[in-house]
Amino acid sequence: MTDDDRIELGLELLAHLEHGELSVKEAMDRIEIVTTSPQLQRDILDEAARRGVVEREGGTVRPVADGTYVSFESDVVVKEGEFSCQRCGAGISEGHFVQFDADEMGPFGSTCIRKVLGRE
Repeated sequence: MTDDDRIELGLELLAHLEHGELSVKEAMDRIEIVTTSPQLQRDILDEAARRGVVEREGGTVRPVADGTYVSFESDVVVKEGEFSCQRCGAGISEGHFVQFDADEMGPFGSTCIRKVLGRE
């Protein structure tokens, strides 16, 4: 996956934030799922603001679109197999994958998928 691909995936993730407002730290925690590069994380957040995906005011990030959050029923696919959770690294036999237009994100364990999507 190229940096451009990671940026697009990060933009989709930010566009689908369930909460109406996050701190920059919380947004960066979510972006960390896409890349661990601090520079690329900043690039994703900056690009999201430039493209109007999010509004950034001080230490707060707000998604522009309302009601576009990820649906567990239609946007998350569960696959059986031997996986390592992309968030915590644990071995899992059931991987949860988020389906975005740019790419698929995952696998995540059942607890980590909820954390990644801001449900916990």
